[in-house]
Amino acid sequence: MTARLRPMRLADLRAVLVLEEELFAPDTWTAAMYRDELARTDTRHYLVAEDDDRLVGYAGLIAYDDEAHVATIGVATDRQGEGIGAALLDALLAEADRRRSPVVLLEVRADNEVAQGLYRRRGFTEIGRRRGYYQPSGADAVVMRREKVHG
Repeated sequence: MTARLRPMRLADLRAVLVLEEELFAPDTWTAAMYRDELARTDTRHYLVAEDDDRLVGYAGLIAYDDEAHVATIGVATDRQGEGIGAALLDALLAEADRRRSPVVLLEVRADNEVAQGLYRRRGFTEIGRRRGYYQPSGADAVVMRREKVHG
């Protein structure tokens, strides 16, 4: 992987929203949603992956005392399969561990087998399904959980 990770900044939102549209339309987050997330520095951890001056991925974690939640991970279509998503996920999981979150949860589209495979390789297991979770498309979500292994 040639991309480097760094904290997401407000100045990144234009590029993040372009990727958001490419990857997740019609179920995209808005600029206002990202601005709100970035303002919550006590419980949020957002990263971008960039290669030279191009933003090629992004990810976010919501972390509370009792659990953390992978809010989003996206990698530019032409850069998928290079390990960028895995690096972003690993950075989020390291942050969850740093914050001592005993559990990490996430939702992933039921039809996204590649992402589900990555999550399984990182210790996540399916714990349920949410019918019609993604809006406005109505796509189902698989709910996955990773418990911190102590010792």
